[in-house]
Amino acid sequence: MLRKIGVIALTICAAGAGAGHNVWAQNLGSAPPGATPPTLGAPPALHGNSAAYPSQQLAIATPAPSGAALDTSQYRLGAGDHVRINVFGQPDLSGIFTVDGTGNLSYPLIGSIHAGGMTAADLQQALYSRLSPNYIKKPSIAVEIQTYRPFYILGEVRAPGSYPYVSGMTALQAIAIAGGFTYRAREGEFEVTRNGANGAKEHIDVTPDTTIDPGDIITVNERYF
Repeated sequence: MLRKIGVIALTICAAGAGAGHNVWAQNLGSAPPGATPPTLGAPPALHGNSAAYPSQQLAIATPAPSGAALDTSQYRLGAGDHVRINVFGQPDLSGIFTVDGTGNLSYPLIGSIHAGGMTAADLQQALYSRLSPNYIKKPSIAVEIQTYRPFYILGEVRAPGSYPYVSGMTALQAIAIAGGFTYRAREGEFEVTRNGANGAKEHIDVTPDTTIDPGDIITVNERYF
């Protein structure tokens, strides 16, 4: 009887050791084909090879902002922004509304209002003027930005595309969110396309520490060989 128990115990220990070895091997990067890659706990390095999982998109943590925080009082609304509008005592007129691709915002009772280029205070005043006195006498309105429109990054980064905006984010942090530089990138020079105060596009040469605004288009150019 004791001999049988000893044999069973040895079998269980051997199985456990094998499972532990497999976990250890996967953590070292030798996961079997088709395995889901681990989630990154911090922004990736700006250089290096991400070919270990070529068919998988790694989850990238958002970096903590380090630049100057966005001045919300001067921020001009644009396509993709979401605003929260509260009208005291009027739940049907309160909620979260989106500025569409043409800069318009659809609102109950008054229909479409062109919010593009307005600050939150401008929109608040425009709503007041449209609601009073025909619909509501002296309405109490509060407007705040719920979420900002995304920024875009193009060129020599590993994962170009659009990403959620983070207040105070720098150009270098934006590049980290997009997976870092490719080996062809001209790392010391970036270009940003930004909407000016009058709505015209402006091309700005920036440094890695320049603060990015919502809606900015960051281009990382190819270096000369």
